[in-house]
Amino acid sequence: MRVAVADHTIQAGRRRDTGMDIVGALGAATGTTCVVGAGGKKTTMAALGGRLDRAVVTATVRIPIFDEWAGRVVITEDPVGTVEAALDRSDPDEWPLGVVPEQEREDRYRGYDPDTIDRVADFDVPMLVKADGARMRRFKAPDDHEPRLPETADTVVAIASAHVVGEPLSEGLVHRVPEVNRITGLEPGEEITAAAVADVFASDRGGRKDVPNGATYVPLLNMVDDSDLEASAREVAREIHDRVNVPRVVLAEMRAADPVVDVV
Repeated sequence: MRVAVADHTIQAGRRRDTGMDIVGALGAATGTTCVVGAGGKKTTMAALGGRLDRAVVTATVRIPIFDEWAGRVVITEDPVGTVEAALDRSDPDEWPLGVVPEQEREDRYRGYDPDTIDRVADFDVPMLVKADGARMRRFKAPDDHEPRLPETADTVVAIASAHVVGEPLSEGLVHRVPEVNRITGLEPGEEITAAAVADVFASDRGGRKDVPNGATYVPLLNMVDDSDLEASAREVAREIHDRVNVPRVVLAEMRAADPVVDVV
């Protein structure tokens, strides 16, 4: 689902009434929505899954245990059959339905190959897919082997935390510092500017890497939980729109009851 936002006016200091909830803002009501980046992939998936009547939750990479917010998680080599059976049962208590191939460790599951996700996408049910990793950092650029996006992805949501603006480029905050350096020119220890964050979002070596033709690309600035962070996020959004044609940039605080701060 594509949600067009014609007004890109950015005003600091207040939450706007966008007329959208987070599902509409991120285009996740139908089709396959993949989340990449750093600074809130799991909370974004949880926020979406909890607001959809039915959703399949899965991954093409390792994913932390998410049983606490899924209706049911099934470890299976046959996700197609598992989803089909759940749809036939129509039991609301098992949605959102998680499907994963293996529990790799106590704290995480493995993900499927992208072509397996493509087969699950044939069902008429929204699917949420974690498609890269970030090791709990708040900003990243992908390595050569990432992201692992299925060809059937309808929407790719790239995430960064608003908290990184003004902080130093460092391993403690940023996953894959060398890749961020190659895109932005920032050296380790230098301040991460709004322009640098926008550079990564706009780059086809950054947030836009390997987005399938025809898929909607949505940058998401997360952790916008005070007025200063909102001003930083709005500056990033301005810079993104200056660099690349995207339908919207979403500002959000995913842990809030109403996550959407603005859509610009």
